[in-house]
Amino acid sequence: MGLSMSPIIVALDYPTKQAALDMAQQLDPEVCRVKVGKELFTSCGPAIVEELQQKNFEVFLDLKFHDIPTTTAKAVRAAANLGVWMVNVHASGGQRMLAACREAIDKSPHKPLLIAVTVLTSMDSSDFQTLGYTTTPEEYALALAKLSYNCGVDGIVCSAFEASSIKNHTHKDFLTVTPGIRLKENSLDDQRRIMTPVEAVKNNADYLVIGRPVTQAKSPSVAVQNIVKELFSF
Repeated sequence: MGLSMSPIIVALDYPTKQAALDMAQQLDPEVCRVKVGKELFTSCGPAIVEELQQKNFEVFLDLKFHDIPTTTAKAVRAAANLGVWMVNVHASGGQRMLAACREAIDKSPHKPLLIAVTVLTSMDSSDFQTLGYTTTPEEYALALAKLSYNCGVDGIVCSAFEASSIKNHTHKDFLTVTPGIRLKENSLDDQRRIMTPVEAVKNNADYLVIGRPVTQAKSPSVAVQNIVKELFSF
């Protein structure tokens, strides 16, 4: 199986460059991509992205930009200039922000996938109540997904529970990137709305962001291979 068929993105949620590179050394860029998030990028800066790319990994820069349209568009353009494979922003930044980010990428020589975050998978209905929202997380995620689709964004980050419904209300090629993926034997940790890899793919998830089930495994490479085998055997 080549990378073009693999839905797996391994989350390199580490505080140091060396720890992230040590984990990357145990992974195969032919069967998974990697995610660089806030902690790692804040600690290491663009250098970690460049070193991972030198190891032939496609990088999802997961910084969830959310600001006024001009500021966010400039951040997205900077990510494009880094040559990342995917970058994300918060859909709740609104139509003008999303449109500005779309334009920034369209004008860049390198064009990463632009993904909008809907509702964090750590949030459930009780969290929404404390925020004063009158909708459910699923309803709000769908509304933000529709907004993102209409703004020309390539896809969204959502719970795997919403992936199928979002595609039904947008387009089958509108990408769904799903964190909160856990194996049956793993604990929930701080995630709430979670699924196993097979459940997520059956529910139309295109990409699976997997952290601890891989990075805390005795053999991360074997863990990835086992997930791949499971995904292509159902």
